[in-house]
Amino acid sequence: MALVIGTVLMAGCRSVSPRLSIAPAEQSANSLRHELEIDRPAQQIAEAHAHYAAGSIHELNNESEAALHEYYLAALNDPGDESLILEVSRRFLQARQPDKALEILNRAAVRPDASGSIFAQLGRAYYELGKYEQAVSADNAAIRKAPVSLAGYHNLFLYYLQIEQPEEALKVLDNAAKQSKPNVEFLIGLGELYIHYGLQQPHQKKIASAGAIMVLNRAQKLNPAGSALRLKLAEDLDIAGDPIGAAQLYLDLLNKLADLPPVQERIRAKLADIYLRGSDRKRAVEQLEAIIREDPTNPQAYYYLGSLEFDEKKLPEAVGHFSKTVQLSPGFEPVYYDLAITWIGLNKPADALAILAAARQKFPQNFVMEFWTALAFARQKAWAEAIEHFTAAEVIAQATEPERLNQTFYFEVGAACERKGDYVQAEKYFEKCLNLAPDDAEAQNYLGYMYAEQGMKLDRAKELVQKAVRSEPKNPAYLDSLGWILFKLRQPQEALGYILKAIELSEKPDPTLYDHLGDIYVALDQLDKARDAWRKSIALDPDSRVLGKLELSGPR
Repeated sequence: MALVIGTVLMAGCRSVSPRLSIAPAEQSANSLRHELEIDRPAQQIAEAHAHYAAGSIHELNNESEAALHEYYLAALNDPGDESLILEVSRRFLQARQPDKALEILNRAAVRPDASGSIFAQLGRAYYELGKYEQAVSADNAAIRKAPVSLAGYHNLFLYYLQIEQPEEALKVLDNAAKQSKPNVEFLIGLGELYIHYGLQQPHQKKIASAGAIMVLNRAQKLNPAGSALRLKLAEDLDIAGDPIGAAQLYLDLLNKLADLPPVQERIRAKLADIYLRGSDRKRAVEQLEAIIREDPTNPQAYYYLGSLEFDEKKLPEAVGHFSKTVQLSPGFEPVYYDLAITWIGLNKPADALAILAAARQKFPQNFVMEFWTALAFARQKAWAEAIEHFTAAEVIAQATEPERLNQTFYFEVGAACERKGDYVQAEKYFEKCLNLAPDDAEAQNYLGYMYAEQGMKLDRAKELVQKAVRSEPKNPAYLDSLGWILFKLRQPQEALGYILKAIELSEKPDPTLYDHLGDIYVALDQLDKARDAWRKSIALDPDSRVLGKLELSGPR
């Protein structure tokens, strides 16, 4: 009976309120199931939000450790919120706590819908902990889940470079490049990884550059809409070795960004740099002049224009632009020296010394300052002052920049010493020059001619100048020197041919050549020809010494 009653009661349960009809023990079990399946996840998410908010407050108060702990609790409570997991794990990785990052990432990674980003971050955590096998596995999982997301490739690439397996690193990039439907960001990032590979493996730079240009061109074909992306693409193409493609992108951006002058100025500077490297000076000047029109206070544009004009020997224009650079950027030291050497080129050494004095007031003493000062004094024929500053430059270079003491430096010092009349020092510096550059024809000629003028070491002089003539057989100065040395060696007949050839090849008449010719004709007992040669010398330069020779030679 009891059984029948129980059966009836249970059957009747379907028609009454479940809450009223469930027995207490069954109600307890069902409540627990409800909490686990419904109420508990909602409660965890609420707790995650609370912990995250607490973390933000701690962070505002500069309590970084407490903030990180709250973020950690937030991530533990809500492993399904991938953006939260990625952010918090990134914070732990930055804080050098990869074990904490690994804990919350593993909780997220076991979910069936875990993304490639979670596995890529998991790979980073494993790398930080030295668990390389698990790291590689996680990154491969990231690539399988998201083949057109760069993070997994990036991790593997860096790992293989780190363990010195560059071939495997390159395979990772090539595998990424095989993806059929990547987006622009993926391709640009991949191009940058190829560029990085070329920097790390210089012997593979050609291959790396080709790979970079290939994927960057693919990105360009996708016609990226954002100007920032197109700027990045142009910069990367230039670095990868495709300046023409980069220039085309920059030119296109110039037209599209006409309402953004600061960005246009940056683009013009990039274009000018590309054109300068490609020796397209005309287009470089166009861009630099455009920059100045848009921003008349841009010192860099003036400086580059001055440099271009100096190279093209437009020295007055270079002076103007270098001077403007000094005015706009008085702390930019190199322009002082560029302006000084330009003044020297214009044969205005006093102006060069003035700008160098200004530099001396602003900057520490250095080799370039002393060297250009010496050259300016040499232009003024103030040989003692020139040598003083050459000596200072030499001392500085010996202490800090020995590579500065090259054949050019020693030649200039030797020439100044010779002009001062210190032939011993001149010989020393010319020999130093020739030790560094044995085939320097100008030094060979200068030293050989100095020996001839002083009537010393004539055989050595002949040897030196013969080498110079062999290097430049149509150089009139070298031919004259050899002729003069032969004259000093009492070989006037042999000397005559070299002097006549020197006169023939000279672009304009030279009084020294005619003076030498006159002396040679005297040695050959051809006084009429000697007088004629000296008259030509005097007509070009009324040197009293040559006048004396003419007067002593007899009637005119």
